[in-house]
Amino acid sequence: MRIQLNPEKCTGCQICEAFCSFKKERAVWPARSRISVLKWEKEGVFIPFVCQQCERAACYEVCPVGAIARNEETGAMEVDESRCLGCKMCVTACPFGGVAYDPDRGRAIKCDLCGGQPECVKMCPTGALSFEREEKNALARKRQGAERLAKYIDAIGR
Repeated sequence: MRIQLNPEKCTGCQICEAFCSFKKERAVWPARSRISVLKWEKEGVFIPFVCQQCERAACYEVCPVGAIARNEETGAMEVDESRCLGCKMCVTACPFGGVAYDPDRGRAIKCDLCGGQPECVKMCPTGALSFEREEKNALARKRQGAERLAKYIDAIGR
């Protein structure tokens, strides 16, 4: 299971960030959210980013102390903060921007799927986020995502 993102439905409201940070930090603190929304307000482009819980996760592979491991119950790649050195190699290795660094704690933070019930998905008012099994037709979905991304890149002029 993983969080599926549909940027075409995202309005950039950032409710996902607010509820994620409240669930994890007990404060509305979007900078500590495990999901983020990149915004190009002038162009009306909003793209949510969150850990993709990769089958072969780069964050897991580069961690020098084994602080990232898959939770077999939820399928989430999780950070064991007691083992994390704060080296940021996982942050650098993730191609999706799914891992962040908490400078106050000196530790990596990432989505852990809230124990199998992601708060961001529950609170998303537009359905831009959904929690689904990996589709059998994942290649077609990736192709659609790449086409949407190309459209957004054109829209923001890069």
